[in-house]
Amino acid sequence: MSLKDQITEDMKTAMRAKDSERLATIRLLMAALKQKEVDERVELDDAMIVTVIDKMVKQRKDSVAAFTQGGRQDLADKEAAEIKVLDAYLPQRMGADEITAEVKAIVAELGAKGPGDMGKVMGAVKTRLAGKADMGLVSAAVKAALSSGA
Repeated sequence: MSLKDQITEDMKTAMRAKDSERLATIRLLMAALKQKEVDERVELDDAMIVTVIDKMVKQRKDSVAAFTQGGRQDLADKEAAEIKVLDAYLPQRMGADEITAEVKAIVAELGAKGPGDMGKVMGAVKTRLAGKADMGLVSAAVKAALSSGA
C-alpha cells in the first residue's frame, strides 16, 4: 500500500471514529499533497509525499516555537498535536550518531575540504538522507565535519 493510500485510509478511519482533530490534520495534508500535484502536474510518489510532510512538520515546529514565545500555549499544543499526526507518516528518523557517520562518509567521498564546499556536500546529503533525517541536524553535522576537516 502506498503512503498516499495509507493517508486516505486513515482519513476514512478518522471520519468513522469522529476524531475531528486527527481528521482536520489529515485533510490539511491531503490538501497540501493535492496542491503539489496540481502545481507540478505530477503524480506524487512516496518520496515526494515524505518531502511534503517534512515541510509541514517543520512549519509546525516553527509555529510551536513562535506560539510558545508569544504566550499562546493553547495554539502551541494544537500545532504539537498536528506534528504527532504527521510524524506517523514519516519513516523512522536517523539518530545524531548515524547522521554524523553518514555525513563524514559523504564528505570523504566528495573529498570536501572546508566551509567552501558546504553547498556541494549539502546537495549530496539531501539526496541521500531526504526524509530519513532532520535536515537541521544534518546541516549542523555538515558544518562540524567541514570545519574539523579544514
